[in-house]
Amino acid sequence: MKLRLLALACVSASLLGGCALVPSSGAERRTVTVWLMKGSASAQFLERFTEEFERTHEDLDLDIRIQEWTGIGEKVQAALEAETPDGPDVIEVGNTQVPQYVDGGGLLDLTLESLRDWGMRDWLPGLAEPGRQRSTQYGIPWYAANRVVIYRKDLFEQAGIAGPPKTREDWLAATEKLNSGGNQGIYLAGEDWYTLSGFIWDEGGDLANESGGVWTGTLDTPAALRGMDFYRRLQALGGGPVDADEEHPPQAEEFAKGRIAQIVAVPGQARAIVQQNPELAGELGFFPVPGTSAGKPGAVFTGGSDLVVPKRTDQRDGAVTVVEELTGAKWNTELARAMNYVPNKTTLAAAVAGEEGVAAMAAGAAQGRATPSTPEWAAVEADNPIKQYMTRVLTGADPATEARRASRRITEALAVPLG
Repeated sequence: MKLRLLALACVSASLLGGCALVPSSGAERRTVTVWLMKGSASAQFLERFTEEFERTHEDLDLDIRIQEWTGIGEKVQAALEAETPDGPDVIEVGNTQVPQYVDGGGLLDLTLESLRDWGMRDWLPGLAEPGRQRSTQYGIPWYAANRVVIYRKDLFEQAGIAGPPKTREDWLAATEKLNSGGNQGIYLAGEDWYTLSGFIWDEGGDLANESGGVWTGTLDTPAALRGMDFYRRLQALGGGPVDADEEHPPQAEEFAKGRIAQIVAVPGQARAIVQQNPELAGELGFFPVPGTSAGKPGAVFTGGSDLVVPKRTDQRDGAVTVVEELTGAKWNTELARAMNYVPNKTTLAAAVAGEEGVAAMAAGAAQGRATPSTPEWAAVEADNPIKQYMTRVLTGADPATEARRASRRITEALAVPLG
């Protein structure tokens, strides 16, 4: 068991570089080891959290260890499979990564705490759903980020558009107005499948469905085809490449050239745009991706992180306490404000209302979703048939035929267990 005497110097993450003061009662203190990902929280946030946590929990010390995203999957899997409990007690993982760790049986069931103490009914669905398997909650939502529409206020004004559109049809009409005089109404790459996913979800469709333990690709359903048709109509109102995704070339670079009215991206892209074109400072605005009706924003893919606890931990109570504190209202809202994230609950959205881009994210996150909750989904993304489907449709192929082809490939990929 990881115990430490108060007389000993505390061990903390290299990022924190210091040691919190501890009382001199002589009582034994237990260490909770926490793996967090590089860039998820600032050094200042972690310093404040550690100081207060250790002050208010006199029997616990924190050992926060910062991890790199590169290679983290194998490292986490090895920690979960270790024979001894000397590894991490709490681990930050990407929300869509949780299913692969659940599949190995190495995570602690946190359903009781989630229902009784943590208000799981208010969690963002795009964070909560990937952390759940058959009604058992393993991943606890920490923070989220998602796409919004970044737009040129000056070009909207010149086109006589009074404000951000509220519905998808209004969005199409506004974008058509903006797509004139040498300007692109929107820059939307042909293979931006995350954005397509939102349109499909809005129509009541999905990328894949599970029945009786068997996953099947569902791009060929009427609902999914309606989502693709809207994407096709919107994408045509600009000059985005039909055979590339949003990073080839980087859409922020294209936007910074000055003849594009809108892109669909995380709000942080605005900073990169202004760095490349300072003349756009003060001209950029944000609004949630519009939905099918004015009363609700459109569905969006939600990225972010969950916190999990290895089943082998010998510090169960301490680990659960750390998760409770980090995901609770006080520290979760402080993290959201410090890092421009969306808090983990819809009820905490007001905490970021003062920041236009983050507020737009939070509105969309309430309708957020994640990719199908199966560890085999990584195989789909490795040779992504959705991207190929999109390019074929945008270059004139029959949508229904190509959707059936892509759905078969998704079904085949999901049928092969990851080794």
